[in-house]
Amino acid sequence: MTANHTPHATRELVIGMETVGRRHTMKADRMAPLLTAGDPLADAVIAELDLYGPEARRALDAGLRKGLARLDERPPEAVAALLKQVETTPDWVDPLMLHRGDVVSLSVPPLWFGLCSITGALVHACASPAGARQLIRTDRPTPTISRRLVETGVWARQTIRPGGLLRGGPGYVATVEVRLRHARLRAASLTDWDMGAPGLPIGQLDMARTWLGFTLIAFEALAAVGIDITGEEEHHLYRYWSYIAHLLGLDESLYKDVADHADARRLKDLLDAVTAAPDDGSRAATAALVGAQAHATAHVPGAILPEEQLRDLLHGVLRRSLGDLAADRLGIPGVPATTDLIPLISTVNRQARYWQTFSPASAQAARRQALEESGPEQEAKPVAVVLPLSAVLQRTAGIRHSGIPAA
Repeated sequence: MTANHTPHATRELVIGMETVGRRHTMKADRMAPLLTAGDPLADAVIAELDLYGPEARRALDAGLRKGLARLDERPPEAVAALLKQVETTPDWVDPLMLHRGDVVSLSVPPLWFGLCSITGALVHACASPAGARQLIRTDRPTPTISRRLVETGVWARQTIRPGGLLRGGPGYVATVEVRLRHARLRAASLTDWDMGAPGLPIGQLDMARTWLGFTLIAFEALAAVGIDITGEEEHHLYRYWSYIAHLLGLDESLYKDVADHADARRLKDLLDAVTAAPDDGSRAATAALVGAQAHATAHVPGAILPEEQLRDLLHGVLRRSLGDLAADRLGIPGVPATTDLIPLISTVNRQARYWQTFSPASAQAARRQALEESGPEQEAKPVAVVLPLSAVLQRTAGIRHSGIPAA
C-alpha cells in the first residue's frame, strides 16, 4: 500500500538570513535549506495514517513495539520506511549506553530536573515565535501549557531511564510518537501558516531548538542552581541525546558535530541568527509556562514555598541560563537581590553534588535514588516538591561551619 505524499509549498523568505550571510561560514550556508525542511519520513506516515486509518495505525503501533521483521503483514510503505529508519542504529551508538540510560540526567534530583530542565527547555522553544504559536493556539492557553509540562516531563523521564531507548522500550516508542506529533502539527499548521511567519512550522530548525533545550539550555539552568557537570559528562550527555535526535528525525548535519556545550552554543548562535525574534506570543507563552509550573508546584502536598516565590525562583533560573538580553526579550523580570534564593540554593546543591559524585559508588547510588523518586506517581505532575527555604538556610549554615553539608 502506498500513499501519494505531496510536500507543501513553503515560504523562502527567512528573517535573519542577512545576518547569517555576513558571517560567511559554510555551516551558516548549509543552515539555509533547513529553514524549509520538514521530516519527509514522518510527514509521509501522517499522510498514510489519514488515508488508511486504523489499519495503518495498528501496523505502526505493532511495529514500534515488536519491530518491522516481526509483523505478520507488510505495513504501508511509509510506515515500513519509518520503522526501518528508526530500527537502523547508527554505528556510533554504544549498546551499553542505551542499557545504562542517560547517566548524566539521571544524576540530577527529580525536583531540579523538572524545575530547571523541563521548564528551561520549553521556554527556550517559546523563544521562537513558531514554537510559541504551537503552545498557545487555543483560547485557553493555561490548561494547554499545564498539560504540555506534564507530557514533556513524562517523555523526558522515559527517554533517560535505563533501557528506555532500546527498541520497543517506553522512551523509544514515546520519542517516535513525539516525532509523529510534530509531523501532525506541521501538516495542520501549513493550511493557515502564511501569516508573515518565515520558514516551515515545526521544521528541522524548530526541532533542533527543542533538542538544544534538553541539552545545553537544561544544563545551563541546572548550573544556575549549583548542579554542574564535568567535560566528560558533557560528552556522555550529547552522545546519548544524539541518538534521541536520530529517533526524532533531526537532520544529522545539525547534531553530528555537537559533542559538548561549546559546540552546542555555536549551533544555538546559528539557529538564533535565522529565527525571528521573540514576539508577544513568545512572551505570553513564557509567562504561562512559568505560571503553570509555579502553580502546580505550590499546590503539591508538602510544598513550602508559595506560588509567588516559586515564580521568582524560576525567573532567576531562566535569567541566569538564558542571559539578560534573551530574558528581557521574553519578558522575564529580574529578581530583587533581597528575595533571590538562588545563591543559597546553588551553594547547597554544589556541596551535595560534590559528595554524590565523589566516587562511582556514590554516583550510582544518586542515580538509583533519582530513579526511585521519579516513579509513576511523580511523573503525573511537573514537580513533586520544592526545597523549603528553612532547609536551605539550615544546610547553608552547616556548610559554612564545617565545609560539609548539614545532615
